[in-house]
Amino acid sequence: MAWMIYGANGYTGRLVAELALSRGERPVLAGRDAEKIAAFATPRGLPYRTFDLSDPDAVDAGLRDIEVVAHCAGPFSATSAPVVEGCLRGGVHYVDITGEIDVFEAVFARHEDARRAGVVLLPGAGFDVVPTDCLAAMVAAALPDATQLDLAFQAGGGISRGTLKSALEGAAMGGKARIDGEIRTVPMGWRSREVPFPSAQRRVTSLPWGDVSSAYRSTGIPNITTFAHLPGLDKAGKWSGLGQRILGLPIVQRLGKAAIDTFVSGPGPRRRAGSWSEVFAEATDASGRSASAALITPNTYDFTADSVLRVISGLQAGEVEAGAHTPSTAFGADFVRRLHATKVIEPAR
Repeated sequence: MAWMIYGANGYTGRLVAELALSRGERPVLAGRDAEKIAAFATPRGLPYRTFDLSDPDAVDAGLRDIEVVAHCAGPFSATSAPVVEGCLRGGVHYVDITGEIDVFEAVFARHEDARRAGVVLLPGAGFDVVPTDCLAAMVAAALPDATQLDLAFQAGGGISRGTLKSALEGAAMGGKARIDGEIRTVPMGWRSREVPFPSAQRRVTSLPWGDVSSAYRSTGIPNITTFAHLPGLDKAGKWSGLGQRILGLPIVQRLGKAAIDTFVSGPGPRRRAGSWSEVFAEATDASGRSASAALITPNTYDFTADSVLRVISGLQAGEVEAGAHTPSTAFGADFVRRLHATKVIEPAR
């Protein structure tokens, strides 16, 4: 059976499609804009479909005869639910590239529905979660009684429209962390620390990131904070209250997203090829013992395209039991080692 990329005319969807073609695959391309989808699919000789996610009947028709859909059309806060619902109705495996905490929680809540439908729901199949989730599982295995998990990344090479729009929505919601097993709202930038990335030690600052949801499902560790090394992020706490209120205004969201559409296009091949990302994970137990690990990956978008295709292949091969999964619960902590040019620095205690 065929598999589909929904949002194939977007930045990451295009990268997934191009990489699939280079590997001899012929996915069905899809989206809601017929002109844009046709313009991308036709020169490549790929089949395509167009349907709007607001129409359940159209979603069902669009997913007919599809085995797996790679959902790449964000912001996922607006687009994930109708695709998940369509997949459950039609018996289609669902994969997306979200990093949005609320989306993870909503998808994980459909675990039993997915089991009954015989489908896999796997959000976060890209950079946002795959490397951190796999590292989290590694350090949790090295320190089974861990009570705290810190996850951090630094990434170079630019950013796409979809990623920025999701970040804009997330900033309006404030910080999030897992505390005593519960997701709680905290100030933006509420914690900072030094992290020994493979290239150098860096100061990182907390931000709301998908692993606040997914890493708990993967490891059971009750206290989880996610961090990034980004210019200016260390000052987030100074304006978090006012900034959150301003960013939450509907007009600010509309204007911000319009500006992103106008001025942001995403990094080109040369910039992606010249950049890389680093991830660090550290688990700590109640006695103060710790286990840590790190990894180096290609540019986040190239990593995501490779990861999505390997997830698709694994689902088509029947490697994963039905239900809602994180990358590591689906394929194991070593899944990240399958990905192109990714180097894992083993857990240390």
